[in-house]
Amino acid sequence: MALTAQDKQALVKKYGQNDKDSGSIEVQIAILTAEINELNTHFTTHIHDFESKRGLMRKIGHRRSLLAYLKKIDLKRYEALTKSLGLRK
Repeated sequence: MALTAQDKQALVKKYGQNDKDSGSIEVQIAILTAEINELNTHFTTHIHDFESKRGLMRKIGHRRSLLAYLKKIDLKRYEALTKSLGLRK
């Protein structure tokens, strides 16, 4: 259900500024997006898992607030990140 350490490290390498950069906004949004996508596949088979659905809504809200903050401070980074993650069609 949760992302493995290797998956997170791959996201840190791809979106971080170095290999140890796990706290930047881009990395946090990428990790949240991967977790949200994984939960969405979980709900295809477990329709009545309402506790996990609440967790999904919290992750979506957190990602939304991080995206709003990134958009406010640097629009070019926001546009590049949403394009690479496939958000905001």
